[in-house]
Amino acid sequence: MQLETSAQPSILGAKDSDLGVSIKAGSGKTFDRKNRLLFYNRFFRIACIASAVFVCLILFGILFFMFRTGILTFRDVSPLTFFFSTEWSPEEESYGAFVFIFGTFALTFLTLLISVPLSVVIAVFLSEVAPAWLRNALRPILDLLVGIPSVVYGFLGLTILIPLLRDVTGTNMGDGILAAAIVLTIMVLPTISRVSDDAISAVPRKYRDASYALGGTRFQTIFKVTIPAARSGILYGVILGMARAIGETMAVVMVIGNTPQLADALFKPTSVLTSNIVMQIANVPFDSTWNYALYMMGFLLLVISLLMIVLVRLLQRKGAKS
Repeated sequence: MQLETSAQPSILGAKDSDLGVSIKAGSGKTFDRKNRLLFYNRFFRIACIASAVFVCLILFGILFFMFRTGILTFRDVSPLTFFFSTEWSPEEESYGAFVFIFGTFALTFLTLLISVPLSVVIAVFLSEVAPAWLRNALRPILDLLVGIPSVVYGFLGLTILIPLLRDVTGTNMGDGILAAAIVLTIMVLPTISRVSDDAISAVPRKYRDASYALGGTRFQTIFKVTIPAARSGILYGVILGMARAIGETMAVVMVIGNTPQLADALFKPTSVLTSNIVMQIANVPFDSTWNYALYMMGFLLLVISLLMIVLVRLLQRKGAKS
């Protein structure tokens, strides 16, 4: 009996000591796990910040390089001549870029004039009128049209659209700003339509029900309630489409005519900033005013695109607050 009694405390003591060791080991593992999680979180945070800083450095590096090279234009050409002269003849030291600046804005405006009403009508049809089976079939088709390369649109415009415009109008020259605007309209139509469709579909159902309860017709509800409520989203899609239209090159080059003359007629071959850069940059000496002028045109395109992006962000914040 004494032996059993004396042995029992030793066993209990052994269990207590083992338990203490296990508690210490467990606390050490827990401590190590917390350190690892803290390290991973800090590393992930630093990696995200470094990536954002890297992207910003690339953007500002491109802007700085384009501006630093383009500003050299004004050593030999005055800013007034560059921005407001219509004489572009680098062989004769004439560097007036007004033709290309005006052509860019004219093409964008004409594309806007054609594409926005069509896109809004398509968006309204998809979100408010079309049955579910047709809506589910058309939306993936519009998404696929966004991914078609621009050179395909330009080739179709060159081989199908320009001969068609010649036959319809009876003109000898079908290429020009109208042909380029139609091609760009087809290109930006899916983008504007899908973004506008999502904006209209996101309008709460109670707005429509309230309009119907007040005696509004379907037409009145769509154009006086639903579209005004989705206005910020529609503008967001329009600006995205216009940003793509301004920076488009290959499709425009193939149908606009690429002639440095003022676009004072729809069927008059002209040129824009993108088409002039891509047609001339390969054969220009680097250390020349001609090359610097092309870089200044590229810088203007970058500034216009950045302004479009800033406007999109402002509209996005305004829509989120409303």
